[in-house]
Amino acid sequence: METVAWVTVVIAALIIAAAAIGLIRVILHLIAVNRTLGNVLGGVEVIAEKTSTVPAVVPSVNESLGPVRDFCESI
Repeated sequence: METVAWVTVVIAALIIAAAAIGLIRVILHLIAVNRTLGNVLGGVEVIAEKTSTVPAVVPSVNESLGPVRDFCESI
């Protein structure tokens, strides 16, 4: 009976080791994904900055177009 117990312990240890290796691989993949997403986020921020609108100019443009809008409404 002692041999059967040791075999069971060895099999259980192998199963636990395989599960641990699998979890370590998942952790390493998630770390790589996190780094990639960090780089993508940095790129998206740069794109958003370069393609941002000019909200400071919009009110002055609207004021300049006031007479044109009034004329168009009168027609």
